[in-house]
Amino acid sequence: MAAKTCNVGRIDRVIRAVIGIALIGAGGWAWDGWQGAPGGIVAVIAGAVLLGTALTAFCPLYRVLGVRTCPEEG
Repeated sequence: MAAKTCNVGRIDRVIRAVIGIALIGAGGWAWDGWQGAPGGIVAVIAGAVLLGTALTAFCPLYRVLGVRTCPEEG
């Protein structure tokens, strides 16, 4: 199986990380404050996905769409 390559660039990763952390924080507050409000749960999940793609520099959706914001290697 081929290794997953970088398809998320540096600026894209920073934006994803900031939005991901904000969504996790806001969703966690809403989730706790509203006893499991669906919007809070969705925000936490979306934030976790964004943060995960920022940390790994790989986005499966980008691969499907053929998008690449990471500079070519080598």
